[in-house]
Amino acid sequence: MSALPSTTIVVPCYNEAGRLPVDAFREFSDQHPEVRFLFVNDGSSDGTDAVLEALRRADPNHFSTLPQPRNRGKAETVRLGMLHALAQAPRYAGYWDADLATPLDEIPRFIGALEAHPERDVCFGARVQLLGRTIERRALRHYLGRVFATVASLMLELPVYDTQCGAKLFRSSPQTSALFAEPFCVSWTFDVELIARMKRDAAAGSESDPGQRIYELPLDRWRDVAGSKVKSGDFVKALLEMLRIWHKYLR
Repeated sequence: MSALPSTTIVVPCYNEAGRLPVDAFREFSDQHPEVRFLFVNDGSSDGTDAVLEALRRADPNHFSTLPQPRNRGKAETVRLGMLHALAQAPRYAGYWDADLATPLDEIPRFIGALEAHPERDVCFGARVQLLGRTIERRALRHYLGRVFATVASLMLELPVYDTQCGAKLFRSSPQTSALFAEPFCVSWTFDVELIARMKRDAAAGSESDPGQRIYELPLDRWRDVAGSKVKSGDFVKALLEMLRIWHKYLR
């Protein structure tokens, strides 16, 4: 088994004590010791802190924690985690949903997509239902997601297919750190705001166009996991947040 480049994956956690797949994280770390996990506990009110601390104590070389004293939302949890991870200077840093809707065995594919193409700075997972792939997604979420992705694509003027997949990997660099330096102006759609920031930097001449920097990787497997905190009613909130992003970065 060939060694992977040093990589840190941020895992935002909020009330995950009853469903965090601890064994899956341990098994993956045994197979890929170059990949570290940083669990950011977003002020959970259940036993998440104890679960994460037990994981860290059992294997501090591969698991670390960054507890937050109060709930701040996924956007800020991911942002703080990414800044902490990037400060350790791995080759790659990214974030992954704690429920492992995207399996951990996709991580080497993400790394490979960036390793093979130095011009790529970011790899986004894309939930594309193709023959030979196993993408298990409830119909309502799928169609609402397609509407949202179309709006995002038109607003960003980029043919992005899936902004909201919870699996993303970034090449470690000062430019990547700068993307996360400022708090997000939205909560649900911060992934879109990241792309808007990349477009802003490209317009200022400091970076190349995000259409050249971002690679969308169709996932081999993805599944809806029971207990997801994303609800259908959040669709309207997401569209309102898109207006805020457009007003701040793109108008």
